[in-house]
Amino acid sequence: MKSLKIRLELNNKQQSYALQHCGVARHAYNNGLAYCNELFTNKEKTPSAIDLHKWLVATIKKEYNWYYDVSKCAPQQALRNLEKSFKSFHRLQKSSGYKLLHYKLKDGVKTSTGLKGLPNFKKKGVNDSFYLEGNIQIKGNLIKVPKFGWIKLSESIDDLTVKNCVVSRTANEWFISFKIPFVPIKTIKKHTSVGVDLGIKTLATLSNGEIFENLKPYKNAKKKLRKQQKEVSRKYVKGTKNQSSNYMKSKANLAKTHQKVANVRKDNLHKLTTYLAKTFDTVVVEDLNIKGMSKNHNLASAILDGGFFEFKRQLIYKKEWYGGSVILANRFFPSSKLCSSCGSKKENLKLSEREYCCTECSEIIDRDFNASLNLNNLAVSSTVLAFGDKSSVEKKFATQLVDELGIKHQMFTFV
Repeated sequence: MKSLKIRLELNNKQQSYALQHCGVARHAYNNGLAYCNELFTNKEKTPSAIDLHKWLVATIKKEYNWYYDVSKCAPQQALRNLEKSFKSFHRLQKSSGYKLLHYKLKDGVKTSTGLKGLPNFKKKGVNDSFYLEGNIQIKGNLIKVPKFGWIKLSESIDDLTVKNCVVSRTANEWFISFKIPFVPIKTIKKHTSVGVDLGIKTLATLSNGEIFENLKPYKNAKKKLRKQQKEVSRKYVKGTKNQSSNYMKSKANLAKTHQKVANVRKDNLHKLTTYLAKTFDTVVVEDLNIKGMSKNHNLASAILDGGFFEFKRQLIYKKEWYGGSVILANRFFPSSKLCSSCGSKKENLKLSEREYCCTECSEIIDRDFNASLNLNNLAVSSTVLAFGDKSSVEKKFATQLVDELGIKHQMFTFV
């Protein structure tokens, strides 16, 4: 299966109806969460989604009649999501062995808090979405959705019949996502293997000499974002529930800029990962510790702006589509400290040294290109171990990487 996410072109009436669905889904989720928290605090069993729905019909729906103005699928799916969240929470508590409960008094009621993974309450305007199911038809640039009727899409797609969908909002734009049948297309690769070194200055340096620039969308939009954030802050009136229209406009402009930054980053990563998945049979990348790297406050913004984790996620699922293999080099593999020419290791290598100067063979090479060559040698090493029929130089690298370093690497093969 493959998921599609397409922008909707809703009129004012449809937007209001979509917001009503989001509000009902959010209301059901928050009330269900409050009920589950109360049971959890009293050390009672967390109810299932079916039990939660029965409780919702007996208590909440009886009080709020506007639940019946929207599709029943929206609150039902919200409670299913709540059940899934609590299952993940309990699984996390069991795996970590963390059984100590923390309580705090809120409005005279004892509630649990401080537990890792405990579901949070949803806020209005943050990740608004709702679920619909039924007979969903698509004809060109139109889609028929239950309760809404025919809605215009921003692009035309093939005629399909979909069983369910999720409608979500990002920066005042509405999107619909659903799954379609998909048969992976195994492409003929032009090259056997490539090593990819991710960086800040250049997003990716390939072992064949290609360089993909880092667009740095957040850095380029930083001044504009700062100006818009100050404007939103000035127009916000503390203690007022309903803010002014100018405040809402400024907030929408700020969200639109953030969305543009995210879209530029996603577009760049999609183009790079698609090229790698279609062109090379084996791709070797480092399994970077993004969380640990981002603790360096001098480089955290630049590291997160590159989207390294998203790069790895996209590459793995696209390799599954187009065939081939992905090797994730262990995060302790010294790709930058090894000489790609003779294999010697340089113990001390500063981040400011942009050229690798080997003390053994006097090789001078670009630091990122040298790292990509070492990563590419991992693909050669795995081939040596599998077939044992390579040159003496490649065998030397295989022996050094596996025996001397003793570092295990993760490999995903898709046929």
